[in-house]
Amino acid sequence: MPAGDPAPAIEEAPPLRPTENVLGSLDVDLTRQLRFGRGVILITDQRLVTRFPDATGWQAWDLHPGLSLAHHDHAGVGTLELHDAQGRLAVWRYTLGHNPAALRLLGQFERAREALAGGAPSASEDVAPADQAEDEEGVPDQPPSTWTLLRLWRFARPYQWQLLAGFVLMLAATAATLVPPYLTMPLMDKVLIPFQSGQQIDTGYVALLLTGLLGSALLAWGLGWAKTYILALVSERIGADLRTITYEHLLKLSLEYFGGRRTGDLMARIGSETDRINIFLSLHLLDFATDVLMIAMTAAILFSIDPTLALVTLVPLPIIAWLIHVVRDRLRTGFEKIDRVWSEVTNVLADTIPGIRVVKAFAQEDREASRFRDANRHNLAVNDRLNRLWSLFSPTVTLLTEIGLLIVWAAGIWLVSQQRVTVGVLTAFLAYIGRFYTRLDSMSRIVSVTQKAASATKRIFEILDHVSSVPELKNPVPLPRVQGRIDIRGAALRYGNRSVLRGLDLHIEPGQMIGLVGHSGSGKSTLVNLICRFYDVSEGAIEVDGVDLRQVRVADWRRHIGLVLQEPYLFFGTIAENIAYGKPDATREEIVAAARAAHAHEFILRLPQGYDSLVGERGQGLSGGERQRISIARALLIDPKILILDEATASVDTETEREIQKALDNLVRGRTTIAIAHRLSTLRKADRLVVMDKGVKVEEGTHEVLLGRRGAYWRLYEAQARQEKAERERMLVVDDAVLAGEPTAVPAIATPTHRGDVSTAEARRQESQP
Repeated sequence: MPAGDPAPAIEEAPPLRPTENVLGSLDVDLTRQLRFGRGVILITDQRLVTRFPDATGWQAWDLHPGLSLAHHDHAGVGTLELHDAQGRLAVWRYTLGHNPAALRLLGQFERAREALAGGAPSASEDVAPADQAEDEEGVPDQPPSTWTLLRLWRFARPYQWQLLAGFVLMLAATAATLVPPYLTMPLMDKVLIPFQSGQQIDTGYVALLLTGLLGSALLAWGLGWAKTYILALVSERIGADLRTITYEHLLKLSLEYFGGRRTGDLMARIGSETDRINIFLSLHLLDFATDVLMIAMTAAILFSIDPTLALVTLVPLPIIAWLIHVVRDRLRTGFEKIDRVWSEVTNVLADTIPGIRVVKAFAQEDREASRFRDANRHNLAVNDRLNRLWSLFSPTVTLLTEIGLLIVWAAGIWLVSQQRVTVGVLTAFLAYIGRFYTRLDSMSRIVSVTQKAASATKRIFEILDHVSSVPELKNPVPLPRVQGRIDIRGAALRYGNRSVLRGLDLHIEPGQMIGLVGHSGSGKSTLVNLICRFYDVSEGAIEVDGVDLRQVRVADWRRHIGLVLQEPYLFFGTIAENIAYGKPDATREEIVAAARAAHAHEFILRLPQGYDSLVGERGQGLSGGERQRISIARALLIDPKILILDEATASVDTETEREIQKALDNLVRGRTTIAIAHRLSTLRKADRLVVMDKGVKVEEGTHEVLLGRRGAYWRLYEAQARQEKAERERMLVVDDAVLAGEPTAVPAIATPTHRGDVSTAEARRQESQP
């Protein structure tokens, strides 16, 4: 079977022809009725072969130019449709977890069909191996090149003079370390060997030589300390700049970028990857440069002492260079895999720790622990494969240097016996060779950390090279005082090959309140995202006070928007800091005034430290209604001209909704408001309602006008009214059972919670009386 996605294990083998090769496969896990099942699609070099999840047999269609495979997804379900000239032949559905494999299958299908029509595809077009890495965009990942490290120069340029000073100090320190072996020649030839022949030792000369040895050692120490300190400071600053610039660039990217990325992976890139680069710059790059200088200087001294012995010294060098070249190519992809696998581990942590309440609520601790074990086991396996290679390479280099040293010993003894060199020369030569081979061995070990740094640099620059889909103009149009008039003309938006909004026209006057209604997935939140410019329209335009939003700075526009979401997000910090998030310089009086207007002041004062009470991560410790009112206060504080309410009361009970609605009434006053609401009754105060369906505006008008048309809005309203009526009737039955002391199957609802001296059940009964 050629390289491709491996066919999944199935109970019955597919009926393949003897000459047929499988190019790729896709598991499909939904039946036509959207129930879970197990099926498979195989693309061969001749046919498309499948077994549907709700069928037992196999079906196949021969590939030909008229056969086409279409792909689309909606509401978390992916669909593949097979067509020919007569119409649709088959349809498969799957959960979106299989979408990357489905996109690969589409490419394999096209290549196989083209190959049958016009010859075999070229090697460059062939199917990638199943275990080949792919980046976030779904294209095969290229192994990181060592030359990627040169791109770090943009971060090193501001420190070029400190780097130059460090290099000069490194040069001087390396030269100082090469002095002692040179002084051993006169010590051997002019002091020790003559002393063995009966001559007296010249103590003054010996003292001079020993002083030179001590002085060179002290000089090398001082220069080494200075260059290490300077270069360490520079590398720390380069690493800090790299983290800061990467994070700042990440914040400027659109929501579209974050939609396809895992939090743990991004955290690993900015955290551990920049640390790896920093360690390489501060330690290993310094060692590498020192090794290169040492080897170059030592080789020059060796050739100046005796060219023959110098040539013998270099015998193992070509073999070591070849080994380094071979191992480096394998390490490139190895460390890239390790980075991706480690991001799997951090992804599990990033998913589980923020969602620990859900994990515990559903008793899934063992499942999450199993996920972590699997990711950790995968990380261990990838590291083990790389360590097997590295454990063989490093001792091999050491063995070659030892062999080289033996060769030099043998050649040196023969030259001494031929009286072509002196014992002092051989001793100095051996001292230099020891340093030469030590540095050579050290250089070979740096291959590993160099490839790690290259892999980390590549992953960092994948972020820095990404261009936001919401670009900033170099010369933006100044945004005048915002009045709040919004004009949407022919707005459309596509996510990949899926159209989510089409041909939308809408005009909103300053101070108007517009309600957006429709089924889930109809495009309401998408429209809000476009108005906030979290995304840019694919077609058409959105203007505020006559100015196209794409012509103004994003920050200038969003400064005039107040956003209240269904799930308010609070940061770790005090209540006051969360309210003042959009206006950090707000006074305590302004914060309290915003909280009063949001009906949050009373419950804040009941907290242990009032406005200085700490809020846990994501608002832990506060109820949903309390978090929502703090988010409303946060929006009130910045006094926005445009207000976006995205299901602001959908996640709270009726009583809390009343409190929030009072706060919203204060917030809406005098502002252009666009509101999405689950309960249609909350939008009765809207000046106009816009009904959306499948990305298209289907109706527009007031509540009364739309009800009179008996169209899409009327159907939504009637359906919700019937649902609410059924819920009230059910609650009355439960309440009657509670008042009569009868058992009920809904204890959570039937438990009375006293409001004053009347229970909730009795209060509901009273409210239902005419």
